[in-house]
Amino acid sequence: MLRVKDSMTREVVVLSPETTAAEALAICRERRVRHLPVLEEGRLVGIISDRDLRSAAPALGDPGRAEALGKIRISEVMTSDVVSARPDDPIEEAANAMRESRIGCLPVLEDDALVGIVTSSDVMEALVQLMGAHEPGSRLVVSMPDRPGTLAGAAGIFGELGINLVSTVSGPRQDPPPGEQGPWRAAIFRIDTINPTEAIEILEQAGYSVLWPPKP
Repeated sequence: MLRVKDSMTREVVVLSPETTAAEALAICRERRVRHLPVLEEGRLVGIISDRDLRSAAPALGDPGRAEALGKIRISEVMTSDVVSARPDDPIEEAANAMRESRIGCLPVLEDDALVGIVTSSDVMEALVQLMGAHEPGSRLVVSMPDRPGTLAGAAGIFGELGINLVSTVSGPRQDPPPGEQGPWRAAIFRIDTINPTEAIEILEQAGYSVLWPPKP
């Protein structure tokens, strides 16, 4: 299981509340970061993004922009109600927290101390790792009745064929195929073979519906 601490950046660039918007934007450019936690006496008090900084000043081309950026303090434009994560949180919980709050990063706190930051890019990389999408193999989407044992049955077929199962993800319930009863559910299997033809044939003989890869 991937945890936040496995994906987070540990060397975090931070600001103080008295930092100016101009200084913060310069740091974003120099360090190539988009989100900056704000600390006061070692305690997290806010977070600011490069978008927040640009929105706080007149538009590009305005002659007063540079002066305005030099006068704005981070404390005036930062988000104070910060959503955070813990190092041992599962990465999918961090991803869901970002989705629900519509934010692009989470500061990571341990005993109220900032120990890292995890971004949407980090979560995307973790998803690739969890799905095994970076490894050679095949992706099968298999629809099956939503009842105990069907997912294990499909996985067992791969085992009988000597095919290693790299990852499995179960999707939401769906309507059954024509002629079938009750709810069904699709599962995504990543298997360690580049020729899944035999596996597909046996799955379909066992009553599973293979949705991907599409039939020629």
